[in-house]
Amino acid sequence: MRWLVGWSSIAASFGTVGAVGSQGEGRTIQPVGSQLLWGDPDPLWAVGDWRPDEVRVVTAATPKGAPAIRLAVLGCCGATDEQLRIGLLAARGGALRHLTAWPGSYTAVVQIGRRVTVAGDLAGARPVFHTPWANGTAYATAALPLADLIEAQLDIGHLAALLACPESPEALGDGTPYEGVKRVPPGHALILREGSREVTGYEAVASLAVAAPQTDPVSAVEGVRDALVEAVRARLTAPRHAPGTLPPDPGPVPGMGPADRRAARGAPVPGIGADLSGGSASATLALLAAGLPGLPGTVLGHGTGAGERLLAVTFNDLSAQGHEGELERARAIAANPRLHHVVVAAGEEALPYAALESGPLTDEPAPSLVVAERHRRRLAAGSADHFVGHGARQVLDAHPARLADLLMDRRRRHLLRPVAALARAEGPFAHSLSVPLSVYRAARRLARTSYRTGLEEAAGLLPDANRFAPDLDTPADASLAALAWSRPGPAARWLTGEALAEVSVRLQGAAIRPASVQRPGEARARAALARHAADQRILEQAAEVRSQRLHAPFLDNQVVRAARALPESLRVQPGARAAILRRVLAGAGIHDLPPGWGAPSQATANAAGRIGLRTALPELIALFDAPLLADAGLIEARVVRKALRAASEGEPLPLDGLADLASTELWLRRLVTRRGTCWTGTAAPRRRAVAGGVVPAHRTLQP
Repeated sequence: MRWLVGWSSIAASFGTVGAVGSQGEGRTIQPVGSQLLWGDPDPLWAVGDWRPDEVRVVTAATPKGAPAIRLAVLGCCGATDEQLRIGLLAARGGALRHLTAWPGSYTAVVQIGRRVTVAGDLAGARPVFHTPWANGTAYATAALPLADLIEAQLDIGHLAALLACPESPEALGDGTPYEGVKRVPPGHALILREGSREVTGYEAVASLAVAAPQTDPVSAVEGVRDALVEAVRARLTAPRHAPGTLPPDPGPVPGMGPADRRAARGAPVPGIGADLSGGSASATLALLAAGLPGLPGTVLGHGTGAGERLLAVTFNDLSAQGHEGELERARAIAANPRLHHVVVAAGEEALPYAALESGPLTDEPAPSLVVAERHRRRLAAGSADHFVGHGARQVLDAHPARLADLLMDRRRRHLLRPVAALARAEGPFAHSLSVPLSVYRAARRLARTSYRTGLEEAAGLLPDANRFAPDLDTPADASLAALAWSRPGPAARWLTGEALAEVSVRLQGAAIRPASVQRPGEARARAALARHAADQRILEQAAEVRSQRLHAPFLDNQVVRAARALPESLRVQPGARAAILRRVLAGAGIHDLPPGWGAPSQATANAAGRIGLRTALPELIALFDAPLLADAGLIEARVVRKALRAASEGEPLPLDGLADLASTELWLRRLVTRRGTCWTGTAAPRRRAVAGGVVPAHRTLQP
């Protein structure tokens, strides 16, 4: 786990050589395993196993005795040192957006005198957190270190909102699972001036009264292509890193080659690699990385390096059926001579809910905790720098609520194709008019519902668990449920009435607060992207392989911006993501794609989840025998155990909701049994976050 941390205070000497505590005496405190980037009066540290090229600091020339002007960029950034200096000067004048326009995935921190600016990303994959501390403000890119710093307890209300409405920013607010630790929203920056803090947005907000000018579809797709190419190029041109010190090779093992033994020891292969699942997103990144022209030091200007082939990893789930088509497409794509194809086969040991007791503590809870072992086995066979296609669905696809945006702009004819596709997906026995009319009416209702009214309606329905839909079996059901300003998550049906009532109060409070309201489709799409990006961040921590870096270019700022310029009429068409990525590859000179490329694969994941639930049922029942969530008043253990047994027997229950509950309970148990703290020094906190347990057994939530 890698993070940065710093603080700003009224004190002129603070943190590195004389931290001022609550009693005013000089004491020292610093994060464990840290690298000091700059010192007093507003220090900044990089913590964890950062590579040398991932930490860059540039300084602007200033007169002698003048305040320092400097910029720190942590992560993979494709900008040159000169471009960083230009961005530093632009940020000095207040143009924060320049700090987020370079290729790659990174966090930028600017210090101009006593003013410190920390820019978050657009998706939420690189968040920024802050908390009041010692007459000032501490900030970090991880919430747990700040919780340790202030010795925070858990925010049970936030956990309830995370389970009840995971894709509703109005319910989550700017909170975290730790009391007193706040999150900077995506697309915003944290500005500190001698301890005072301000959160400001750096992206323009579209008007509700006037539709934004529509970009030409051809130009918009070209923008996505250029952004993806630059994102991949930023990773390929970065210095290469071989894995660190590895355990000794046990020698020849029957049936295992050197690469298999390396993967069994949990070490990545040196070089560049990529997922190759047979889907459109991972295949696009693999083909771009393998054949991107114009890279220095390559044969004929192609490939990932001189004589180097890109390692393409395909995961073969032996426990689930129905993914043979994906494997065939992956093998057809891997026939490219610039790709070296590796198939990682796994059975029950890599199903969802496998090896729940062996994972590390992550910064926050997320649904990816129950599939971490599944991803870890695949990534262990990957490379030191590994591309993944996560985020493409949320960045490129159209959220169903965007149909309401089209109606607001009086573009009714663009609804014909997506509504017809939903009717076809219902099967031959569906009524020819019921589905189109139902979707059109729901979209029109959402387009005519104000933000405040929509949240108030959602708050009124939330406490009534009996009103929740039994399951979203068909695409039309899912689309109809998504056509709302806010809707309950899949785990909400198993929460207690007190927990749902508190979340309802949160929604009612958000409804009456002033807010920069966006169009419903755009707002829901951004919330879904933020939810996925947060899950991706936790997945990287839970499935981390030593000396490996995961790269998700679809979550980069410049890719997200280019995708947002796509016309809504193009987004809502059936198969839009595959068509866009096909045109991206064609623009990069790649035309030969296997039949069925871009076919959806969500059914395979659902089947694996049900098999994993059935296999791990005894462990899950034991997990909820005396759950901490029940001690917090969020669930009733008996109800959840009954739902687990019913789902394992095939009853149509939302598996995502059960995964949310299991991952949150698992995270709480790891947090309670945690040892040590993130801080050291004579003024270090005396106890870690949530020391002594999560909540008392008698803790109840008040609506």
